[in-house]
Amino acid sequence: MNELIKKSATECVALLNAGDVSAAELVEASIERIEAVDGEVNALPERCFDRARARAKSIQPDTHDTNKPWLGGLPIAVKDYNDVGGVRTTYGSPIFENNVPEHSDATVTTLEANGAIPIAKSNVPEWAGGNTFNPVYGMSRNPWCLERTVGGSSGGSAAALATGQVWLATGNDLGGSLRTPAGFNRVVGVRPSPGRVPRGERLQAFDTLWVEGPMARSVEDAALMLDAGCGAHPHDPLAFDSDGYRFSEAVHMGTLPKRVAFSRDLGVVPMASEVADVCQKACSQFERLGTEVTDEAPDFSGAIDGFQILRAVLLATMMGPLLERERERIAPDIIGNIEKGLALKASDVFEAERARWALSQRMTRFFETHDLLVCPSVSIPPFPVEQTYIDVIDGQKVESYIDWFAITFAVTMTACPVVSLPAGFTSEGLPVGMQIIGKPRGEAALLRAAHHLEMVLDIMPCLPIDPVLTRA
Repeated sequence: MNELIKKSATECVALLNAGDVSAAELVEASIERIEAVDGEVNALPERCFDRARARAKSIQPDTHDTNKPWLGGLPIAVKDYNDVGGVRTTYGSPIFENNVPEHSDATVTTLEANGAIPIAKSNVPEWAGGNTFNPVYGMSRNPWCLERTVGGSSGGSAAALATGQVWLATGNDLGGSLRTPAGFNRVVGVRPSPGRVPRGERLQAFDTLWVEGPMARSVEDAALMLDAGCGAHPHDPLAFDSDGYRFSEAVHMGTLPKRVAFSRDLGVVPMASEVADVCQKACSQFERLGTEVTDEAPDFSGAIDGFQILRAVLLATMMGPLLERERERIAPDIIGNIEKGLALKASDVFEAERARWALSQRMTRFFETHDLLVCPSVSIPPFPVEQTYIDVIDGQKVESYIDWFAITFAVTMTACPVVSLPAGFTSEGLPVGMQIIGKPRGEAALLRAAHHLEMVLDIMPCLPIDPVLTRA
C-alpha cells in the first residue's frame, strides 16, 4: 500500500500546502489503490482519472486565497447522486445510464473551488435505499467482509474510504443514507444542519430533510471537508455562509460536553441487543472526558410515521413526472414510495408536520439540560450482501423494507447535525456505528466532542484496510 494512502486527509493537505507532495502524486496514489482493490468491493465503478490528472496540473500551493478553506488538490470520491461536469452520472438508474452532465452541481462546484479533485463516482442504490446495488453498476461489497452489504445509499463512498481508495468522499442523507454506511464500514459521516452544505438544482429547493455532507476516515478529516464544502450558493436558497469559521480548528478548541444522554433505541425502533450494547459501551467512554452520561433521552413518538409521510411527499415531488414517463424502468420499491406520496391526503401531511414541530420543541427542551444525544446508527450489523433488506430484528418483524435503519429517520426529523462515529465491533468482527446528535447548527461543538471521543476509542489506526472475504 502506497504510504500516501495511509496518511490522513489532514496530513495530505498539509503536505500539499507545504509543497512536499503534489496533487499529481496524490492522484496517482489514489488511482493505483483504486485499481488494486476496487475490483473486490465495487465502490468506485465510474472513474474520471484523465479529468483528475488534468485538474491536478492546474493546482499549485500558492494559487489559492489563504483566507478560504483549501484542500490543495486532494482527490475525492463523489457519490453518483451528485453531478460532476463531463462525467457520467446515473443516480443508479438505467434511465440515466448515458447521462453526462455538462456542469458539476452546487455541492461539487463548491468543493472543486476549494481544491478538491473528483477522481471517481461512488456506487449507489437505484434512486434510494439501504443496500448499494443497481442495474447500471451492480453490487458493492463491504471490505470488512465481502459477503456483507456496505449499506446505503452512500455505500460506495464508505467502502472507498475504508479501503483507502480516497481520503474524502461526498455523501448525502435523507433517512440515514450517509450515517448507515458510515456505521457499516467503520468510517465517519457527518449529516450537517440543513443549509450548511449547498445542494444541486435536482433537489427540491426548500426541502430540509435531504442534506449533503462529508464522509472521511476521521472526525478531523470530516471537519476539513465540511470547511471546504459549506457556504452560500446561488442554486440553493437555503445555503448560508460560514462567515470564515473553521470546523477543522474547532475540533481542537473549546469546551467538551458536560452532559450527554444515551438511548438504545430512541423508544421507537426494534434494535439488535448486541448493537445497542456496543454503542452503550462506547458512549460510556465520554465519562473519561469528564462528561456525565444519562439515559434521559427525549420522546421521539410520532417521528417515524411523520418521516415516512414527508419522505413520500419529497419523492413524489421530485419523481412524480419521471414516474409518468418511465414507470417500466423504475424499481418497484421506488414506485411504491412515489405512489405513496401521490396518494396522501392533506390531513396526512398536516399531521406529519405537527409531529416534526412537536419533536423540535422536545429537542429544544432536551438541549437545555444536555449537550448531546447518542444512539446507534442502525439497528443491525451488516447483513448478507445478496439480501435486499432485513424484515426481522431480534425476532421482531419490521413493517417495511427500510425500517431496519429507521432509527436514523427519527433523527432526520429533528434537523439537528449528526456525526456517525465508529463504536466498535460485533462478536463476528463486523463494524457498529453510533449517532452523536448535536444542537441545531451546533456542528462545531458536536465535531469537537466526537473527535475527543474518537481519540479515547482509538479508532483511526484501524484504517485503511484491505478487503476481507469472511469474518469468523
